[in-house]
Amino acid sequence: MRILVTGRHGQVVRSLVERASAHPQFELITLGRPELDLADTESVSSAIHTTKPDLVISAAAYTAVDQAEDEPEYARAINARGVGSVAKAAADLGVPVIHLSTDYVFSGESDGAYSEDDSTGPRTVYGQTKLEGEIALAAANPRHLILRTAWVYSPFGKNFIKTILHLGETRDHLSVVSDQWGNPTSAIDIADAILHVAGRLGADSGFSKYGIYHLAGTGHTNWSGFARAIFARAEALGRRHVDVADITTAQYPTKALRPLNSRLNTEKFSRDFGWNAPEWQQSMSKVVIRLLQESENR
Repeated sequence: MRILVTGRHGQVVRSLVERASAHPQFELITLGRPELDLADTESVSSAIHTTKPDLVISAAAYTAVDQAEDEPEYARAINARGVGSVAKAAADLGVPVIHLSTDYVFSGESDGAYSEDDSTGPRTVYGQTKLEGEIALAAANPRHLILRTAWVYSPFGKNFIKTILHLGETRDHLSVVSDQWGNPTSAIDIADAILHVAGRLGADSGFSKYGIYHLAGTGHTNWSGFARAIFARAEALGRRHVDVADITTAQYPTKALRPLNSRLNTEKFSRDFGWNAPEWQQSMSKVVIRLLQESENR
């Protein structure tokens, strides 16, 4: 199966490249700027038609949540119009699209875990443009799978685990927000899930389980709980002890509002595809171990 992935350097893209190496049935082609620029409709269409993939994975996005508040039209060009262009080009070739979306399409005001049927209500430019991308994608290509995820981390790029480990190298105490809840999600697990679904698409000519799904780590916590778990694992591996104090969102203001509740219900994905993400602590531990080993080998 020939798979075109939009983007080159994102956490999920790099995880896909790594995990696909164990699956010879998949030929991954990653394309980013300038060959495929989501803000340039012509380049998107040309790249996809030239590549002629069997499946497109829409992974590239504008993800600077705070910065998006200052440049909404650029965020919209990438997250909404760009995604629509990807979906249309794929539809022209008659191939499906797997698209990564976000918990930010919700308001974060619900008490329980969000299901796919819950009403959206983004409170940030980033969330609004990602929701517009979902809508554009669905309108342009009926053969779509929209995978909403949250709190993504990995051994690659910038993410919460890498930031926490770096801060812990020089600080004895950290204050971390404790009133925002969600599912820490490994990009490696996301990659495994996507490749699992790609296998289903390739093997089933009558595949019909298109639509929106939630894909996130199993279990939930808040940011301070996440930080404590990271430090506990690092300390067990010989790193210094770091104390974590709880603070509220109000005590750590940001330009873009963070949802207080990002928990995602993943039962639909589990039911339809027979795949469950590991408990978040398990996946977190693997990434922490890998990052610490890599730092020691530098």
